[in-house]
Amino acid sequence: MTFSGDTITAEITGIESGLQELIHRGYQFVHPCDANGEVTAVVGVRVHDNVVDVVRLNAEDDVVATRMPGTEEDILEPEVWLWRTTGDAATVLTDLLALPDERTPGTLFLPETAANGCWVPGRGGTSKWLAAG
Repeated sequence: MTFSGDTITAEITGIESGLQELIHRGYQFVHPCDANGEVTAVVGVRVHDNVVDVVRLNAEDDVVATRMPGTEEDILEPEVWLWRTTGDAATVLTDLLALPDERTPGTLFLPETAANGCWVPGRGGTSKWLAAG
């Protein structure tokens, strides 16, 4: 791990090390399933300050990470996002972990109110509330 100003950069060598670092930073995980109960993705969510960070691992080479305002209603299909990247797991997780943790007051699309959590789709059409830590 390297430190650069206020940013901590993790050396991600694979999915396991990336997921461990996300857990260490407070990400909570859900596993959306299809109608047959098969896991369709691994989704990590971290709500902090007034933003929500989401990473969705569909496959080792199909990963999407997004930072969005805490006001977004659907975190898996946000209407507004502040940052987004796609690609293989090691690259995307490294980029996500390099984002600064602190919010930027007054930035476009970043309301000053803190996000207290978000709803994440669960099994059988239900949703799960993930509270901000």
